Amino acid sequence: MPYRTNIDLPPAVRAHLPSHAQDIYREAFNHAFAAHAEDERQEEIAHRTAWAAVKRSYAKVGDRWEPLPHDH
Repeated sequence: MPYRTNIDLPPAVRAHLPSHAQDIYREAFNHAFAAHAEDERQEEIAHRTAWAAVKRSYAKVGDRWEPLPHDH
């Protein structure tokens, strides 16, 4: 099911990701969930897509997710 706000995200996501990373996760999940409406693995695909989106901007350092440096 799509997530309206970050508060609706799974507890593991909320507990570990910074607020901005939660935004990325939620938006990617919702987009992928809608795009795969006919797939029986819709929710699994959406979660995998959301994590992939987060990992483009954040990296896990120890037990924390830190923003990746961006080239300017």
